[in-house]
Amino acid sequence: MENQYAIEMLHITKKFPGIIANDDITLKLRKGEIHALLGENGAGKSTLMSVLFGLYQPEEGEIHKDGVKADIRNPNDANELGIGMVHQHFKLVECFTVLDNIILGVEPCKGGFLNKEVAREKVMALSDKYGLHVDPDARIEDITVGMQQRTEILKMLYRDNEILIFDEPTAVLTPQEIEELMQIMKNLVKEGKSILFISHKLNEIMEVADRCTVLRKGKYVGTVDVKNSSKEELSRMMVGRDVDFTVHKKALAPGEVILDVENLTVESKMHRNNAVKNVSFQVRSGEIVCIAGIDGNGQTELVYGLTGLEGLKEGKISLCGKDITRASIRKRSASGMSHIPEDRHKHGLVLDYSLEDNMVLQRYFEPRFVDKAGFLKRKEIRAYANNLIEQYDVRSGQGPITMARSMSGGNQQKAIVAREIDKDPQLLVAVQPTRGLDVGAIEYIHKQLVAQRDAGRGVLLVSLELDEVMSVPDRILVMYEGEIVGELDPKKTTVEELGLYMAGAKKEGRKA
Repeated sequence: MENQYAIEMLHITKKFPGIIANDDITLKLRKGEIHALLGENGAGKSTLMSVLFGLYQPEEGEIHKDGVKADIRNPNDANELGIGMVHQHFKLVECFTVLDNIILGVEPCKGGFLNKEVAREKVMALSDKYGLHVDPDARIEDITVGMQQRTEILKMLYRDNEILIFDEPTAVLTPQEIEELMQIMKNLVKEGKSILFISHKLNEIMEVADRCTVLRKGKYVGTVDVKNSSKEELSRMMVGRDVDFTVHKKALAPGEVILDVENLTVESKMHRNNAVKNVSFQVRSGEIVCIAGIDGNGQTELVYGLTGLEGLKEGKISLCGKDITRASIRKRSASGMSHIPEDRHKHGLVLDYSLEDNMVLQRYFEPRFVDKAGFLKRKEIRAYANNLIEQYDVRSGQGPITMARSMSGGNQQKAIVAREIDKDPQLLVAVQPTRGLDVGAIEYIHKQLVAQRDAGRGVLLVSLELDEVMSVPDRILVMYEGEIVGELDPKKTTVEELGLYMAGAKKEGRKA
């Protein structure tokens, strides 16, 4: 009888300093199925898939492909076996074109010369077949995250991979791009591919996966048929307890104005027109205001302007009555602004610093952490970091001395959230704060945002997650093409109405 499994990972154990990332895990992928891998941040999901892709060598266990033992020492061996991987943080060369990235390492040559036309034809044929429409001549640095992901998928298909690994593929996508990706995955399986799909998002797993394997703290919990399961059961398996999906808040009681934004205009780096056009709004103490919209409608540039990452073309920003329009980032921070950034690697962490050094990045100059001679008080920094690690359940192999780069994406995010909230800000600017987090961590972060609100702080939330937009804030401001086109009360609006504003089909006159 033909073996029904495309991949069998048998009794895999992988250790790092201070942690067993995978502890005797067995995972079997059937041919032609979408198999989800679910677990908390740091549960060992990406590590297990990196073992399959040859990035890590396990201490114990073996891998079988189509019933035959496979020796995968590196990603080239994996590609030879038809195994491809789209990583959580894309592996693309920013200054290369889409086409150059797709063929990198398997360039077609004729007479010793690169033959790009053959490659272009194959890429465009694959692009049409799977609905992965890309511009082959666009540079990676100029295209959206969704397009970058399509480039990564085309890289796998170009190499004729049959086993496709998607590591957190929707963490950086808009709701529209997520829908498109789900359809692409279904099409790939119809064509005979087999997919391993790492995700924290239970809705997505319920929609596309056939089976789901759950890991917790590096150990195997179980495998279930998705159609016979529920979100509640999966979340219980993942975190070991019941998760409350409802956001609980006290009655709204807004106080004085914390943030006052008047006629803000920010130039676009991509185009000649402005990314943010004459935007005005306020955030008061004791309220959460959410900026909603489809990605690419000026939210990023608005946040850059507010936090000082980019200069303003026009407009005025006041924080707690003080004009901070031209203030430096450090001055804004000292004036009571905290910022959970959209791109945790670019603006949130120094990846080659330890966790403890990242925890004091914006406070190392305070007398608490530095002596009169200018030397860092290492003991105090470590005690402070240990306190935040425990309070926010930041999981890392070597505690405060762990290199930030070696941590899982979700735990990197938790470290940033811990640092920014612990500064006790007057205004918390939280951009996609739950991106890449598991349901238990999302529940915790939402509680922290509400706690800031209930303590009389102002919270400006920027989110692409519709569930978050509808459940967390007190007011929703919708951005479309750089303008605020609507102000909605989440208690009185619907997802459908919100969608119309986000798509630009509906617009309202509103007070500044």
